[in-house]
Amino acid sequence: MTDQTQARFLTGSTMRHVAVMTMTSMVGLTFLFMVDAAAIFWVSFLDDEMLMAALGFAWTIQFFTISTSIGFMIAGSAMVAKSLGQGNRGNAREQATSAMMIGVGIQAVTVIMILIFRRDILAFAGAEGEVLAIASRFLLISVPSLLLIVIGMMASAILRAEGDAKRGLYVTLSAGSVAMIIDPVLILWMGMGVEGAAWGVVISRSVSAALGLYFVIRVHDLVAPVRLTFVRRWGGPFFIIAAPAIMTQLSSPFGNYLITRIISDFGESAVAGWAVLSRITVLAFGGIFALSGAIGGIIGQNYGAHKFDRVRTAYRDALLFCAGYVMVAWAILALATEPVISLFGLGPDAAEVIKAFTYVSAGGFIFAGALYVSNASFNNLGRPIYSTAFNWLKDGVLMWPLCILLSSYFAAPGVVYGQGLAWSIAGIAATIVGWQVIGSVEARDIAKAGLKTRLR
Repeated sequence: MTDQTQARFLTGSTMRHVAVMTMTSMVGLTFLFMVDAAAIFWVSFLDDEMLMAALGFAWTIQFFTISTSIGFMIAGSAMVAKSLGQGNRGNAREQATSAMMIGVGIQAVTVIMILIFRRDILAFAGAEGEVLAIASRFLLISVPSLLLIVIGMMASAILRAEGDAKRGLYVTLSAGSVAMIIDPVLILWMGMGVEGAAWGVVISRSVSAALGLYFVIRVHDLVAPVRLTFVRRWGGPFFIIAAPAIMTQLSSPFGNYLITRIISDFGESAVAGWAVLSRITVLAFGGIFALSGAIGGIIGQNYGAHKFDRVRTAYRDALLFCAGYVMVAWAILALATEPVISLFGLGPDAAEVIKAFTYVSAGGFIFAGALYVSNASFNNLGRPIYSTAFNWLKDGVLMWPLCILLSSYFAAPGVVYGQGLAWSIAGIAATIVGWQVIGSVEARDIAKAGLKTRLR
């Protein structure tokens, strides 16, 4: 039995779908990122750049596991969206369940490994002395909650794949809202400092996961009962998408890890500036990060329904939306530079790192966004390996030499310039290939349909 009414992206303006899904996802994603931004904001009131540097190193490590969760989210969302586009709600429920089971199971192993080797990993990233000790304590408390974040992110993605932008928004909105309320209480009022920030992360992620499960189970009935047979049935198709998606997502924390290592040579103040910059980036460009998730569901449903004209216009509209969004965000960042530096009480070295991004490298997000849009298209059109290739071109091939080269001329700001240049090169290349992939998948679909007609 099918239920075609659930496929909401098969009609109507693709630009409207892109805008609505992106903006609602952006608000929620921004609040999700606000969990970490709130932590470093309230810690900055302790007037100690060493504490902020410690959070910077800790975030570098957590970024790996969060990116793995995003890979699971992409795979689960792509499968569910395609099944809904085909009108098969039963498969969608089983796929959602198996995706969550696999994601939690693998993240549990990852959490254990990080907890065991956290000090060694932090030391290799450049942390030492008291900074290393503080970052290690933060990870000890907060890392187990990564099991919760994979549930919350997966639930939000399933809701977006179904077309329920509002409740998908509520899931991620809840995390940041809780963090903004509880962080000042734990960090300042109760005097727990960085450890209070860690507990704030745990509590906010718990709320997000619980709300997400409530919506997908009680409101939409989009999760089937937990059974190992679902994992055996859908595990193969899931990993076909998830494996390259995870490899794709891991490239960004790998690049971030390299940058942190390079920038640590310029002192704790530079690392503190990088830590603040990382939070500013995800808050200012939350719409770009959300765009990749939003476009995935739209492309997935129309691909499942064989509507390639809408796949093509959705891809185009997403690129146009990306360019316009970045130009506005870049202008706001440039105007807000000095207030941000003052708000976080950053020293001269940290301030230069911030300025390198807000005045120059932020413009590179036009191409970074194009890369994210292309990746979402590759993942939902059955070409996930392309996403892996282009992301590792950016972070594994271009990032290190460009950051080293430009830092030799411009010191710590040169690292930020190198990152922006790597984004630009990879983004342009991915956009060109993205158009070619849509055409080739459409041609294959037409040829397959013709073969079926002849066989009849």
